[in-house]
Amino acid sequence: QVQLVESGGGLVQAGGSLTLSCAASERTFSRYAMGWFRQAPGKEREFVAAISWSGGGRAYEDAVKGRFTISRDNAKKTVYLQMNSLKPEDTAVYYCAATQGAVARELYGYDYWGQGTQVTVSS
Repeated sequence: QVQLVESGGGLVQAGGSLTLSCAASERTFSRYAMGWFRQAPGKEREFVAAISWSGGGRAYEDAVKGRFTISRDNAKKTVYLQMNSLKPEDTAVYYCAATQGAVARELYGYDYWGQGTQVTVSS
């Protein structure tokens, strides 16, 4: 059972930056591909970014390309989401997820989920 704990959310003005972290309990963290998803009020949870177990493969949702960067530190068992040039439409609860499978954009591609961290971008 992999436990994931997100942190780093908060309130930021439009144009600002935040870095989210997701710490994993699993000692074999380096075997897992990781993803970030978000869910805005009244909307479905959607894919944001994903990274392969080695860090060599990355995928992004079109709306965040060029603004967000996903990375990981396997020694620290942590995955990060650096978010720059934030927009009010980025406001959501952000979740990290883990899978022993390949990098995926679909929710069903992940086996483990964190509890989420709130990101609010004011205009």
